[in-house]
Order: sequence, then C-alpha cells, then structure tokens
Amino acid sequence: MTLIPFSDTTQKFLAREHRLFIGGRWVTGQSDRIIAVENPAREEIVAQVGAASPADLDAAVMAARAALDGPWSRMPPAERARLLFRLADLMQAHGRELAELSTIENGMPIWMSQSKMEGFCPDLIRYYAGWTTKFTGETLPAVSIRGEAEDWTVFTLKEPVGVVGAIIPWNAPGSMITLKTAPALAAGCTLVLKPAELTPLLATRFAELVEEAGFPAGVFNLVQGYGEDIGHAMAAHPGIDKIAFTGSTEVGKAIVRAASNDLKKVSLELGGKSPFIVCADADLDKAVPGAAAACFFLSGQNCMAGSRLFLEDSIADEFLAALAEVSRGYVVGDGMREGTLIGPVISARQRDRIRGFVSQAADEGATKLFEGQCPAGKGHFVAPTIFSDVTHDMRIARQEVFGPVLAVQRFSQDDEAELLSRVNGTEYGLSGSVWTGDISRALRLAKKVDSGQVGINAHAAISPETPFGGNKQSGWGREFGRDGLEAYFKTKAISINLGPHS
Repeated sequence: MTLIPFSDTTQKFLAREHRLFIGGRWVTGQSDRIIAVENPAREEIVAQVGAASPADLDAAVMAARAALDGPWSRMPPAERARLLFRLADLMQAHGRELAELSTIENGMPIWMSQSKMEGFCPDLIRYYAGWTTKFTGETLPAVSIRGEAEDWTVFTLKEPVGVVGAIIPWNAPGSMITLKTAPALAAGCTLVLKPAELTPLLATRFAELVEEAGFPAGVFNLVQGYGEDIGHAMAAHPGIDKIAFTGSTEVGKAIVRAASNDLKKVSLELGGKSPFIVCADADLDKAVPGAAAACFFLSGQNCMAGSRLFLEDSIADEFLAALAEVSRGYVVGDGMREGTLIGPVISARQRDRIRGFVSQAADEGATKLFEGQCPAGKGHFVAPTIFSDVTHDMRIARQEVFGPVLAVQRFSQDDEAELLSRVNGTEYGLSGSVWTGDISRALRLAKKVDSGQVGINAHAAISPETPFGGNKQSGWGREFGRDGLEAYFKTKAISINLGPHS
C-alpha cells in the first residue's frame, strides 16, 4: 500500500516556531517546558511547541475578559454569525492541510481526518453560526405578586455565561476544537482553549484561521500546555466563568474539585462503556459490520465505542463467525498509507495500557476469538481484538479500554431483565444501540438502557443537531444541538411593575 507524502504546506508548518495565541497576538510562553509532538505511527518527533505557564493563562483570561466586556459584547449577533461562517469556509478551504496535521499528531487515517476537516467540522460551525440570531428570551404572562392588584410584565434575557475555559482531549482534536469553540462564540462568550499536550498542532493552525477570519482580539485564545500546569489552573481560575471539559472520568472529577472553590459552571463529557445489543431478528448484514465499526472506529479511542457486544443466544455463533471475517478487513497501519482503516493509538503508554487489558482478559478466562495483525517496525499499533465468553465480573466488561478491543456476552430471549442488569451494570452511561426488526422491542429496550443516547439499528449517531452527553459517570450536560448552545447562556429575569389597576 502506498504511503502518501505530506504536502509542502504541512511540512513548512511543522518546521516553524509554534507559539501561544493570546489577545490577538502570537507570543512565546513563559514556561521553560517544551511539548515534543510525536507522530504515533512512526514514533518520530515532528514539531516542538512552547508550553504555557500559569502567568500565560492569566494573560489569556484577561484578554478574554477584555474582549467580553468590550467589542465582542457590542457586536450584533448577525455579525458574530458572519465571522463564524467565514471561519467555517476557511476551515473547509484548508481541509487537506488540517487533515494532515490531525493524522500526523493523532494517527487517524487521512481519509477520516479529511472527512472531518472538510465536512463535519465546518458544518458544525455553520450550524451554530445559524443560531446566533435565533436564541432569545421570552415574555411571561402577567402575574400578581404577593396577591396585590398590580400589573406586572416579566421577560427573560439570554446572556453569555462569560469567559469559557475549554479543555479538550487528543482522540479527535478537530471535532473537539470546533465543538467547544462554535457554540461558545455563537452565544457571545469568549474562549481560552487548552488542547491536549499530545495534539497541539491542529489547534495552533485553527487559531491562525480564527485570526484570518477577523475575530476581535481576545475572543479566542490558545494556551498549549500540560494538564498538571494549565488544565488544573484553568479549572480553578477565578476569572473563568465556565469550564467545558472532554476527557476521562477521573480527570473530570479532578476538574470538578478544582472548579468547586468558586462554583463556576462545569460541563463534562467523559468516559463510556457502551452496549451494542443484537437480538435474534436483527438484520445481520448491517449489524455485523456495524458492531465492528462501533468498536474499532478511531482505533477504539472514542468515548462512545460499542465495546460491549450482547448477542442473543440463537444467533451468537453465526454472528461471531461473520464478525471475525469482517474484522480481518480492518487493516492496521500508518494513517497516511492507502487502505489503512485503523491507525496507531496515541502513545506507547496507551498501547501498553490496552495490551494490559487484553492480557488480563485472557487470564480471567475470556476466549480470544480474533486478533488482527499489526505492521512490523515502529508505531504504537494495537490490533483489533475480540473476546468471547466474557462475564460481567471481568475487568474488560466493566472498565473503559479506549482501544480496539471488543468484549462479547450472550443473553437469553426469555430474560430481558437480566440482560438489562448487565447492560446498565457499569459506572458509565454515555451511548448504546439496539439492533432488532421488532420496533416495539427496540423502543422498550432503548428506554431502559441508562445512557444519554441510544441508537436503533445504528450506533451513536452524531450530528450537529443531535444532543450528546452522558448519564452517571459519563458526564454532566449535553453538547451538540440546541442543548449544547444553551450551556453557554445564563438566564436573567426582569420584572416590571406597571402599577395598580385603575
């Protein structure tokens, strides 16, 4: 398979100095620490980024506050929309370059990166750009307060929540950047973005496009840095009004603790252990490839991965045989190589963690039904792996692997309650799916799966319009759709006493 070369534009970008973007200026961070960006497919350092210090964070927050209190607050919503539409157009126009940066630092296949950079991400920005002129308060019915014969008018205002600190993960940097930026700016907030230290390059190029689009200085600020230096400080910063975080459940808990001192608003999109339930009457021609894609997408490094497969007894053997065959087609390799479906995982640490899950599953008695092949040589690769004979008490059935590892359990048609006890028997509740030809059964099961979203004959449908978020320890709040925009507003009620009746 042919290895696709990086473009000259991308290579020039990698070679230049990468700085912080604060108050509309590119500045050198005050920290002595350097972020060495690794290509996980080749184990090569491709760029270095100067890390931010707490003093740099202070400067970014001050710049965001100045913009919030200044030109951004006075800008008509239609003008905010124009800038966002301009940003979306720029992102789409530079889609190939952005895709290459995403593949370089994250490892995802280039075809996947390009579809996000040229399609999903610009469309997400456009979706929220369209909302800027349509989100309004309401006038409430006249009321009598304290039983007095007075005439009152009450109305509400939707105001931006303020300065937002956004902390994003490394698994899908393009999607995460736009998902945090677009609704915040559409609502009239200002933003300080901290990308994961493993994937700072795409965020840097995105900041250049924000500058080119013409946003006022301080509306968008970028502080590349380490979580222990900047992430915690951002969550605790008194000048930040809201934290928007996507990442692991454990880090999410730490974010909440740090943010609790001043009770700032917090939204969390955290881990998952999503069930993929297949009933005997399901269309196996769709369910089998659906199960593989649900687990192996993004090398399994996605929170909504269908990593728990529940098969009704009567079709389990047939399904697993077909699944093993489909899985053989998942080629593992460099994301810039033609034909690659599964790129590397993000780091050697993540690779070793996933391998630990695989080893422990075998030790606990699970049967390794299938294991793919990894390319020889360098690269943090993990082969797609399927375990059958998994029981609910096994670690692989309950904890988030965040890798291309599928745990298979069986269930009886006659014991739906027992199935649901296992489906809901984890600390997570992010996503899931039910596959059946019986719509009544589909709806009955979907309503009883304890998660933020459930697909029927599809898994984890993600679109700009569809609310996404988790129950239990999978998070607080929702992203995407109107719900995702609502999270960046605060509501003010204004009551007017019009005097007594004549």
